Amino acid sequence: MSVATIENFYEAFNNLDAKTMCSFYHDAIVFEDPAFGKLQGDRAKAMWFMLCESQQGKSFKVEASDITANSAHWEAYYTFSKTGRRIHNRIDASFEFKDGLIIKHSDHFNLHRWAKQALGFKGLILGGTGFFKSKLNKQTNYLLDKYINKKAI
Repeated sequence: MSVATIENFYEAFNNLDAKTMCSFYHDAIVFEDPAFGKLQGDRAKAMWFMLCESQQGKSFKVEASDITANSAHWEAYYTFSKTGRRIHNRIDASFEFKDGLIIKHSDHFNLHRWAKQALGFKGLILGGTGFFKSKLNKQTNYLLDKYINKKAI
């Protein structure tokens, strides 16, 4: 069951179908990655809606592989909107399940490598620092807050 859930989750992501993605999440979901930090519940689900909406009509692709009952490797190909630079991010994910749904989802990737792709020289210099990670977390969470507040209207 969990292998199929993870496969379906990434198939939905490749199709930019956040509603289906979030249907695999438990209401008490805890998501964590280097870009957003830790997100819980509806906030974690809103992140997927925001990311999927931002990629509609663009050259976005997700490829998942090495899927097991509690992990997956996935690669994302997209254009970083702030700089117009192409990204190929390699991510290792781990999952925990409760009541047949994902209750914990952690994505791990090399933030420095991502920053070099997204920001060029600036990312090369700053991307491996705690300062950069902190600033990125604040920025992504600000954008998520803005997205959630806009949707609540």
